[in-house]
Amino acid sequence: MHNEELCRVQEELEISRKKYAALFDFAPVACFTFDAHGLIREVNLTGAHMLGSEQQELTNTPFVEFVADAGEKKKFWQHLANVLKNQGRDTCEIRLTRKDQAQIFGRLQSVCLDLGEKNEKQILCSIADDRLGKQQETAIQDAREYAENIVETVHNPLVVLNSDLRILSANQSFFQTFKVTPEETLGNFIYDLGNRQWDIPNLRVLFEEILPRNSVFNGYEVDDEFPGIGRRTIRLNARQISRKNVGSRIILVAMEDITERNWAAGERTRIEQILQNQNIELERATVVAEKANLAKSDFLASMSHELRTPLGAILGFAQLLESSNPPPTPTQTRSIDQILKAGWYLLELINEILDLAQVESGKLSLSLEPVLLSEVMLECEVMIEPQARERGIRVDFSHFETPCFVEADRTRVKQVLINLLSNAIKYNREEGSVSVACTRCDAGVIRISVKDTGAGLAPEQLAQLFQPFNRLGQEATIEGTGIGLVVCKRLVELMGGKIGMESRVGEGSVFWFELNPAAEIACSDHSVPLLTTVLQAQAQRDPQISTLLYVEDNPANLMLVEDIVAQRPDIRFVSARNAILGIEMARTLLPDVILMDINLPGISGLEALKILVDDPTTANIPVIALSANALPRDIEKSLEAGFFQYLTKPIKVKKFMDILDLALNFSGTQASGSAQKDIF
Repeated sequence: MHNEELCRVQEELEISRKKYAALFDFAPVACFTFDAHGLIREVNLTGAHMLGSEQQELTNTPFVEFVADAGEKKKFWQHLANVLKNQGRDTCEIRLTRKDQAQIFGRLQSVCLDLGEKNEKQILCSIADDRLGKQQETAIQDAREYAENIVETVHNPLVVLNSDLRILSANQSFFQTFKVTPEETLGNFIYDLGNRQWDIPNLRVLFEEILPRNSVFNGYEVDDEFPGIGRRTIRLNARQISRKNVGSRIILVAMEDITERNWAAGERTRIEQILQNQNIELERATVVAEKANLAKSDFLASMSHELRTPLGAILGFAQLLESSNPPPTPTQTRSIDQILKAGWYLLELINEILDLAQVESGKLSLSLEPVLLSEVMLECEVMIEPQARERGIRVDFSHFETPCFVEADRTRVKQVLINLLSNAIKYNREEGSVSVACTRCDAGVIRISVKDTGAGLAPEQLAQLFQPFNRLGQEATIEGTGIGLVVCKRLVELMGGKIGMESRVGEGSVFWFELNPAAEIACSDHSVPLLTTVLQAQAQRDPQISTLLYVEDNPANLMLVEDIVAQRPDIRFVSARNAILGIEMARTLLPDVILMDINLPGISGLEALKILVDDPTTANIPVIALSANALPRDIEKSLEAGFFQYLTKPIKVKKFMDILDLALNFSGTQASGSAQKDIF
């Protein structure tokens, strides 16, 4: 009996080792283990890809061979010594050279592990590739130095103010003209230089009244007594520059002393030319600064797919660990819960930051068309109902007596409404209610309002709404990113509408958005959502074993779905590595359901779907799309092409199984209908 128990424990340990080895291998950051001499003992796929080598080539290879030069090697050995000393931790920036001689800027984080009875020490290390960050940092620094050089080469006084009219920087000509030092100037108000009160009414008019109404003002003259230099006439050119990614502004002010009015015509022309050149240089500097600010948005947009793919493996295998048999220990369960909670939050953050980056960079394209609000409301009601039921919130949607159309992008209208509904549920009280209404305003616009019974907002909180990452003090109690309302505001404005809210403390809040009406279009019976048919067919279930064909070229995704489906003895799993092979297998096996990746080598999942639909033998097989592309427009396009459902990676196991059951039931219904047709 003792031997049987020992074998069972060893088997469980081996299963756990394989699962955690898979998590290590498909982690989104480069991971290594070294011995005390710096030899690579283990490396994951990301680490091998970072160094441009294969995993087996790197095993037992000195890591120092990939360190760039002698100075960097010395830094690495010092880092290794710090980690080995007292089994500690250490972090350092290091420059590496790949196998193809490309340079990598990485952040090295290491911890020492004591292996116990052998008295052997190993070092666990992760390396974050910071090449793009270094390039962006260099570009921003170059832009800053370029702008500073322009400021210093300008002959006339030049000063940079923040939105509070405090001096951020000034050139040497400014200090010399007004006889002040940097210590007396920087950080002070423009009205208070070197403890000298510039109580000049005309100067206050410029900065407090005229400039806020006009982003650019040229040729404003101030004739007054300036402390320290006497009465002077100063001409000012001012320009406001909004910093989109920071949410604030700076003010550039160029000054010219024109006290001596007996200049020759040629001298005046020369000075005016100088001022014109200054404006040109200022505009060039502004363009460079704006490009540097937009670099972040472009970087976030381009990295979305790369971030979601490894995150999908982490969340998928963590869910498998959560539902494994035998179940994990309480300690393991707590760890898995933390992995899943952090992973889903990171996925939400990636999606919302991507949306915001697209809007800010001006790359978001909208398809404005007549949208029937009753259909959008029905779809949103189905989507939000599980979240409301979990919190015990009652959600009431108004019903339309006559069709109501708005000129908008259907996908983005759903996105805005779902966001407002989700907030109304999250910030509501337990057992509260949410009501959704649609009204026609006097101006003819259509207003959609979402009212909750939450705690409401104070006036000072209302002033902070629609600011990125501002959670109004709810960061510690309610999950969220603080981006959703900002994206909603931009989307509504891009569709020609506006958004707002009213709230009272203790009485709840009402968020609303208005859209322009569209021409009334008669509804067709064909517009009834396919979901209704699927739900009706759910009760009819085929008791026999069903076949699932998964067309996917990524081994990790194949293994993950196979492990998930392995928990269902009533489903047989088969796979194909490309669309051509998948089409042939579908024609031969006639599976009950096909799971199709969109981005396949050769022909894409969309092209493969068209071939399957055009073939009478496979036309009725439901095909589910599974892809890392999570943009609403991509999802809408795929559903319009004929996919049964669209699932995004990372996979949510419960949702995946629910959709699979719907597809199997739908497939059974189709097969039953075909049989009856053959009989009659």
